[in-house]
Amino acid sequence: MTTVFLSRDIDPLEITPLDDRRLVVDAFARYRIVDVNQFRQAVGAGGIPAAETRLDSILRSETREILGSVSSNDILSVDRAALMLRIRNGAIEEAGALGLEIIDVRLKRTDLPAENLDATFDRMRAEREREATDERARGNEAAQRVRAQADRTVVELVSDANRQAEIIRGEADARRNNIFATAFSQDAEFFEFYRSLTAYDRALQGNNSTFVMAPDSEFFNYLKSAEGLGGGISEADAARIAEPHASATGAAVPEPTETDTTDTATGAGN
Repeated sequence: MTTVFLSRDIDPLEITPLDDRRLVVDAFARYRIVDVNQFRQAVGAGGIPAAETRLDSILRSETREILGSVSSNDILSVDRAALMLRIRNGAIEEAGALGLEIIDVRLKRTDLPAENLDATFDRMRAEREREATDERARGNEAAQRVRAQADRTVVELVSDANRQAEIIRGEADARRNNIFATAFSQDAEFFEFYRSLTAYDRALQGNNSTFVMAPDSEFFNYLKSAEGLGGGISEADAARIAEPHASATGAAVPEPTETDTTDTATGAGN
């Protein structure tokens, strides 16, 4: 006698596990007819369709009872293989009364009810948005700390640079004043003349050379008189003044004449 294995898909069944999280379970079973006489006595002329209708009732009842005694996490975990075995074992006795032997029971699909899916998705979306908000807040906080540290470093660097610049500027001013004091102490009249020439050079730059001042102003004393303020300046001193300018432009500096040398010597003797 050839053994024929039959399959039966159970209509989707809504169950309520211990944690009250409703689930829709879709299962199927594999079975065979082991006692033809008992099978005919149990189902009569209805044959296999009638047997499967009664088998559906048996499996649905066992599925609801077994899955309703555990949590939804157990149903969705790898442990559900043991739950399927419990459903099969619970249905064997009642199926045997129909002349049937249940070979296996499998859960094909376990989902939330359609009306709960939107709420579940909304809750999951809200959780992800909250996590994203927390991450952005932590990122902004870290960015603020980095910016504050960078701003503080900039202030410190600029402050230190300004301090060093002031120190260098002060040292340069001190050296300049020392050079001016040394030059003034060596030849006060020549220093005064040099300062006057420098003032003329700065004042007469550009296209505008018109000045409005009192006739007795001392600004142009060295231009009004060959003696200036202190008895004039020799040609030798004038050559000394012109020498840096001549070196810069490449012009020849005139040698002092014998008369200039004599005048300079005489002035030094007096």
